[in-house]
Amino acid sequence: MLTLPNAPDKLICPASDIFDLATIGAAVEAAATEHQDEGALRSAVVQILLKARKEGMTTIAAAFADAPFAARPTTRAYTWLTDCLVVTAKYVATQHMHPNSAATDEDRLSLLAVGGYGRGEMAPHSDVDLLFLTPKQITPWAERAIESMLYILWDLRLKVGHASRTVRDCLKLGREDFTIRTALMEHRYLTGDAELPKKLAKRLTAELFKGTAAEFIEAKLEERDARHERQGGQRYVVEPNVKEGKGCLRDLQSLFWIAKYVHNVRNVKELVKLKVFNEDEFQLFKRAEDFLWAVRCHLHLITNRPSDQLNFDLQVEVAARMGYEDKDGRRAVEHFMQEYFRNATATGDLTRIFLTKLEAMHVKNEPLLQRIFRRNPRVKKGYKVVHNRLAVDNEKAFLADKLNLLRLFEEALRTGMLIHPDAMRLVSANLDLIDDEMRNDKEARRQFLDLMLKHGNPERALRRMNELGVLAAFIPEFEPIVAMMQFNMYHHYTVDEHTIQCIRTLSQIEHGDLIEELPLVSGILKEGVNRKVIYVALLLHDIGKGRDEDHSILGAKIARKVAPRLGLSKSEVETVEWLVRYHLLMSDMAQKRDISDPRTLRDFAKAVKTRKRLDLLTVLTVCDIRGVGPDTWNNWKAVLIRQLHRDTAQALEHGLEEVNRENRGAEARKLLRERLSDWESAKLRSETSRHYPPYWQGLDTNTHEVFAKLLRDIPDDEVRIDLHPDVDRDATRACFAMIDHPGIFSRLSGALALVGANVVDARTYTSKDGYATAVFWIQDADGHPYEEARLPRLTQMIHKILLGEVKATEAMKSRDKIKKRERAFRVPTSITFDNEGSDIYTIIEVDTRDRPGLLFDLTRTLANNNVYIASAVIATYGEQVVDSFYVKDMFGLKFHSSPRQKQLEKKLREAITKGAERAHS
Repeated sequence: MLTLPNAPDKLICPASDIFDLATIGAAVEAAATEHQDEGALRSAVVQILLKARKEGMTTIAAAFADAPFAARPTTRAYTWLTDCLVVTAKYVATQHMHPNSAATDEDRLSLLAVGGYGRGEMAPHSDVDLLFLTPKQITPWAERAIESMLYILWDLRLKVGHASRTVRDCLKLGREDFTIRTALMEHRYLTGDAELPKKLAKRLTAELFKGTAAEFIEAKLEERDARHERQGGQRYVVEPNVKEGKGCLRDLQSLFWIAKYVHNVRNVKELVKLKVFNEDEFQLFKRAEDFLWAVRCHLHLITNRPSDQLNFDLQVEVAARMGYEDKDGRRAVEHFMQEYFRNATATGDLTRIFLTKLEAMHVKNEPLLQRIFRRNPRVKKGYKVVHNRLAVDNEKAFLADKLNLLRLFEEALRTGMLIHPDAMRLVSANLDLIDDEMRNDKEARRQFLDLMLKHGNPERALRRMNELGVLAAFIPEFEPIVAMMQFNMYHHYTVDEHTIQCIRTLSQIEHGDLIEELPLVSGILKEGVNRKVIYVALLLHDIGKGRDEDHSILGAKIARKVAPRLGLSKSEVETVEWLVRYHLLMSDMAQKRDISDPRTLRDFAKAVKTRKRLDLLTVLTVCDIRGVGPDTWNNWKAVLIRQLHRDTAQALEHGLEEVNRENRGAEARKLLRERLSDWESAKLRSETSRHYPPYWQGLDTNTHEVFAKLLRDIPDDEVRIDLHPDVDRDATRACFAMIDHPGIFSRLSGALALVGANVVDARTYTSKDGYATAVFWIQDADGHPYEEARLPRLTQMIHKILLGEVKATEAMKSRDKIKKRERAFRVPTSITFDNEGSDIYTIIEVDTRDRPGLLFDLTRTLANNNVYIASAVIATYGEQVVDSFYVKDMFGLKFHSSPRQKQLEKKLREAITKGAERAHS
């Protein structure tokens, strides 16, 4: 008769709803009676169990959908369903397929669950790890029974990991392999002989676990560090792995494995009695574990496979399943991911506390270098050194002066020591001491600013203060951005981590670590700026994020309140407020506008007003861009920022009237004459007089020289192309010379899109004698210049497209696609017409969702509506792109007419919508 293990307590739904033993047991017995043939019986049983598994999975999933945070009852339910299937399969294999009436002692067979399954923690598609335990070498009967059972389980589409071993085998392999040792530690008896598992447990404790805690812990921590490195090395990876990432389930499991190995506990709650965790910390552990398991279960159910990577598209679906909603100007997925990262941070805090407790017990080995070069730093009164960490000497005396909550971090920076977790716990448990009186205390202000300005390592202090809640307690306005995720492909970090990364970059520049990479801002800081202003401005620059209001405007209002509280003077507060309000101005001007246009320069110079502000804004801009992510800063942006700073500084020094086309044009022609000194004078005169003023002030001398050579004796029916790496700008410069005709910009955009090039900047000019000179700066799919070896083939392909051998509109349909994982991003389309930003052009700015064929669609639409494109500036922010077109109408005039603007906007929106539908198909 089929019997099952007892169902665990508190399942997500009744055990009988998950697996109806009476009905299924009867069906199995009927099948056994009907089918004497082994193959036929297996087939019949598989059909019964497939149906049972499907119904059980559906029942659990439905109950979980109604209680989307009930992780533990859900994982127990999946474990129970698996137990029922595994035990039934063994029953059929041993009692019906291979009955053994003459069983000997050596035929004894015990079935154990190991690993996560043994622990009783299963997501919908978790592995089923089984251990078949025998007293001696496996007998032929046991081998046949195990094989038949495994075939049943494989036919049920379970992912089974299995091993057949004796107790001696388990001990031998456990000594050699820590992964096997960990799995054995979590074995759970399912069915079969009951004495063998007891023997195994007894001998594991006596012969394998006893006295080996230090080596086990070291192995688990090395394993953890390697895993973290593989997963990106930090907690705020934008597409985290819920199981293997930093601050995720495996970290909590590792913590429990070590606790079980060292303290022989059955569950984490027992660590409270052992004074490893206090009650609050246990609740934190439970909350983080429940949340992460819930996310993992939802991931498995959405993908219908064992998927643990929380990709962008899945983040949206998991957030919806867990009931998060759009509110306060933020998407549901952003609220969900903020909760996710807060739980990941909690996991890190708990791990740190636990490991230090182990160290205090001399179980965990100190790092080798610390053991060799042990020193006892001299600490100030009120502190002591415990295991080479800064600890509080007397908790009562420490808390008597609330300013000690800041002094602790200053002392840690001064001594270069890590803070002892007991001291961290003391701080986080007493955050209520940080009140308005303390926030306005002159000494508290000084200490806080000194943490950023005095000790040379502000990142370390700010990160630890942020993790413990001190930063948000001292600056309450900072709290909303803690662990705030920005759901896009541009920002690599949460808002608080981005802020800390920016301050880290500023500190590195100050120390002279980035002179080669960032010569301009390194020079500015060397000459000297108000350090208090720039550090506070960086700390507050994104503090307004996550609300309905423009974060720069709201951030400036918040800065106006916070900066005086931090002890800044009235003029310093005004500068900080201005920097926060306009912290995107320089980046926007450099990346979204044609900075060779004199009007752009004049407008920017008028906005910054002084050289001091220009320098401060430049430093803030560079730190802000670098703080977005590892690969966000590049030579292209560096060239733009340097040029804008240089030209603006010149304009502020010599007067804005110096910035005009005539002055620039005369200088450009003079430089070209010097470069082409070997040309005949008539040819040279022809070249320097054939172009209009925008051509001379819009391009550098190298490009002028390329065009001069391309245009020399060019026939009317020829297209000449020059592709050349522009190393300074991290791009390939593509120059085209040909007879001018309507839509030339669009055709070139289409040709470049078809060869897979990303356009980052483009200019086109028409000469007085009717030739088009167009230059595009392009990058490959990875955002780098094309390798020189690829340029001849690229040139050949572009020629074919321009000569009409390939029809761009048709070919684009198969190329213009958005990847599935990137489809979850929503970018609202915004189109503006600016007649003030340029003296001679209307600037049409299109802010929308990026895709491969977008530029081609936009330029084709403009060309079809008789719009002449002089230049295009392309700024990409992950999945978002801002295309700015400098245009005129067919008569060479700006687009002042409101009906004409509306008509063009409608056509552009139609092109964007149609293209988006194609890209998502």
